[in-house]
Amino acid sequence: MALEREDLGHHLVQQYNEDLEKLHSGVLDMARLVLAQFDDVIGALERGDADVATRVLRRDVEVNTMEVQLDRESQRILARRQPAAGDLRLIFAVIKTVTDLERIGDQAGHVARAVIEIDPVTLGHPQGSLLHLAGLVRGMLLAATEAFARLDATLALEVVRQDRTVNLEYQAGIRQLLTFIMEDPRTTSSVLQLAWTARALERIGDHAKNIAEYVIYMVHGEDVRYTSADERQRIEAAPADQ
Repeated sequence: MALEREDLGHHLVQQYNEDLEKLHSGVLDMARLVLAQFDDVIGALERGDADVATRVLRRDVEVNTMEVQLDRESQRILARRQPAAGDLRLIFAVIKTVTDLERIGDQAGHVARAVIEIDPVTLGHPQGSLLHLAGLVRGMLLAATEAFARLDATLALEVVRQDRTVNLEYQAGIRQLLTFIMEDPRTTSSVLQLAWTARALERIGDHAKNIAEYVIYMVHGEDVRYTSADERQRIEAAPADQ
């Protein structure tokens, strides 16, 4: 039988059901906060808005606080309930997911710092490729969150596959940025900030991929971090574990 969203409420002890539901919902709240940070900082990048970027940096403490709270709640459930099978996988996945969400918040902070430091006069055209990369990464993050919400391993596998597209777009963006430096060395400082921004976006995609892999682990009981595409196809076709 698959581990599905409804299974969070199947225990005889109602408090246990509520604990798992609260934990699951808490991760989604944290994901929504991180996604809002991401949207704000990309908007700041597009407009060259240092004020918004500064607000993104200040909100990082909220993400860190949620990570600590969810870690504590996970540890409390482990100690009190001694979960097994799917419940245990869920809690382990939560612990790992909140770590990746916190790191996404950190990477959003790196982008915010770049926005503050970039000379708006030399920002110009190079940001176009970054905004396209940001759109791809946002799609991964949104889909990973949805996969976690629904415990949808099929959607999670799509996120894993999308990581290659993001990596290729990142590499193309870096090549384009290098041409701007060659054409006008005066832009070097700002273009290097954009290169670090591209790297931060690529890393956010990696973290979204990680979250998707945790969803697959929750549903199928399979660790797909280092598996081939063929092996992941086999796992997708297999019945979900308990």
